[in-house]
Amino acid sequence: MASSPNTIPAASSADSAGASPGTAAAKLDLTAEIARDLIRFDTTNYGEGRSNGETDAAEYVAQKLRALGLVPELFDSEPGRTSVVARVQGRDTSRPALVVHGHLDVVPADPANWSVDPFAGVIKDGLLWGRGAVDMKNMDAMILASLQDVIGSGGAPERDLVIAFFADEEAGGVLGSHFLVNEHPHLFDGATEAISEVGGYSITLGGQRAYLLQTGEKALIWVKLVARGEAGHGSRMHPNNAITRLAEAVAKLGRHEWPIRLTDTTEQLLGEIARILDVDPQRVGPDELALATGTASGFIQASLRTTANPTGLTAGYKHNVIPDAAEALIDIRSLPGEEDLVLAQIQDIVGADIEIVTMHRDIGLETEFSGPLIDAVVSTLERHDPGAPVLPYLLSAGTDNKALSTLGIKGYGFAPLRLPAYLDFPAMFHGVDERVPLDALVFGRRVLTDLLSSY
Repeated sequence: MASSPNTIPAASSADSAGASPGTAAAKLDLTAEIARDLIRFDTTNYGEGRSNGETDAAEYVAQKLRALGLVPELFDSEPGRTSVVARVQGRDTSRPALVVHGHLDVVPADPANWSVDPFAGVIKDGLLWGRGAVDMKNMDAMILASLQDVIGSGGAPERDLVIAFFADEEAGGVLGSHFLVNEHPHLFDGATEAISEVGGYSITLGGQRAYLLQTGEKALIWVKLVARGEAGHGSRMHPNNAITRLAEAVAKLGRHEWPIRLTDTTEQLLGEIARILDVDPQRVGPDELALATGTASGFIQASLRTTANPTGLTAGYKHNVIPDAAEALIDIRSLPGEEDLVLAQIQDIVGADIEIVTMHRDIGLETEFSGPLIDAVVSTLERHDPGAPVLPYLLSAGTDNKALSTLGIKGYGFAPLRLPAYLDFPAMFHGVDERVPLDALVFGRRVLTDLLSSY
């Protein structure tokens, strides 16, 4: 059920149910309060145009921005699909502007599989639980809390900031970032760089904490495999069965082992991992080095090669009817620039009789690990966690930086979180019981505030 604009949905006893002693009653940091509120807006994006919409969450964000004296603009690509943009004037307007962005939509969550209500914003065991806790209402909240710190008492960031909260990122950004870039590019005038999600979080290497800064992301190709055959009665001998043909193609593709192919970013990352662990990268293979990062390997291993995962199957309409077509959804993530090559390889794998329909496609990105912004991020993290190295990495997924790149804006993943070694952070993304430590949100707010004040 949608809430009224600017009204935070109630969560029946969510703050206290199952909470550790004193956790729910303790004063929450502003970042956790905002993230909790945003989780309570069910902004589920089912894909293919089906969504609960982002408008209520967008109105909430806009209200927070107005309270800081900003003038947010709200844009609807379609009814209910709302994005928010505001500009913050910096002390030195001669410098290029920095885009700081998040997205307001989330992927679906089945409450039957969760230990808590995924849309209640539960505080339990020192963590904030709920869909969007890491992807990415936590960063949305950090942005708003850091703006409060930077400009709430009359201060200003070093340079102009373009603050954006996009709709539809979880479906490729067609109705969010791509819509704004295509229809309202002036919003990003003067911006040359951007920061957003899935970077700046800590990992543990040989007992030492380090941080991953996302300097690239793989290309995105969502395809549908279509097998065709002859319809008929389910009792017949039927060699031309579309479901059988599709199942064989999906199994071949799903089990295909893609070779390791290192980019400049992944080669640099593996070299740094080897240096920290004091091993010879010529003797220790890429996968072994990736696995040495512990839970972070969930992202890093996938960045070393193409992945092509079956994510959906559709076929048939009655138990005793053999259908004449069957379809499968495949989520393909290729290395930047290899999209056409990978599609051709997939056609060879599944066979010429399987049709490949491209549903959505977007570019891969890779940016050098150098420059003033990189230096600022490294020095900022050093101030807040001395001695922890910062390493570049290639995100195996994608972000709204893809859309911004079409305007010449270089995008990075920097949503700073200092995480406990035991937390399987990659598994939180689109997973069950998504959660983030409260103290990680406090850390992220401090670091982001520092960066926005000084860069």
